Amino acid sequence: MTSPITLFLVDDHMLIRRGLVALLGQYDDLHVVGEAGDASQALRLLPALRPDVILLDNHLPGVRGVDAIGGLREASPASRIVMLTVSEDGDDLASALRQGAQGYLLKTIDGDLLAEAVRRAARGEPVVSPEMMGKLVNAFQQQGAPVAPEPPAAQEDASPLSPREEEVLREIAQGASNKEIARRLDIAETTVKLHVQHILRKLGLSSRVQAAVYASDRQREN
Repeated sequence: MTSPITLFLVDDHMLIRRGLVALLGQYDDLHVVGEAGDASQALRLLPALRPDVILLDNHLPGVRGVDAIGGLREASPASRIVMLTVSEDGDDLASALRQGAQGYLLKTIDGDLLAEAVRRAARGEPVVSPEMMGKLVNAFQQQGAPVAPEPPAAQEDASPLSPREEEVLREIAQGASNKEIARRLDIAETTVKLHVQHILRKLGLSSRVQAAVYASDRQREN
């Protein structure tokens, strides 16, 4: 039997932590192993617990969540950090990803979607709330730090992607997981994984986040 994904919660509101413990406890493959009300407490507890995923709020006393990411990564290097916050600020989103966060989710997220996002993050997949993708593009463009390279000149007039790969790319831009893409396009999940690999290789990208930003940016230009 596969071991459950272990989680650590960092949020200064006890009621929210209690709610997350109850919510995530409904899923057999997820297990909350610890919690903290601020970054300093988290830094003391994480080295012994080393959870698979850390759910981190941004509005914490003392040090903001985005500013604590570096220290948390040092305390538990193997843990994936996912921001879970009410902040819809594009700069916070960009800063979190630059600091090494695996994802950025809003607290309005549905319980089942949160559980799936945790699973994806534990597998090393980036997770960003779909409503934040446009702000992700804007934040990086305004700060002059593109997250996706410019396509080669030869590709400007004709996409190097097949029609099916174009469909998969559009789904990625909407924040869909491989399983969701497979269901929507009526293809096998393993086929989706191959399409994603081909898309990244053809476009010279290194992550799904870059692919999502590339697709959103291209839509804006068109």
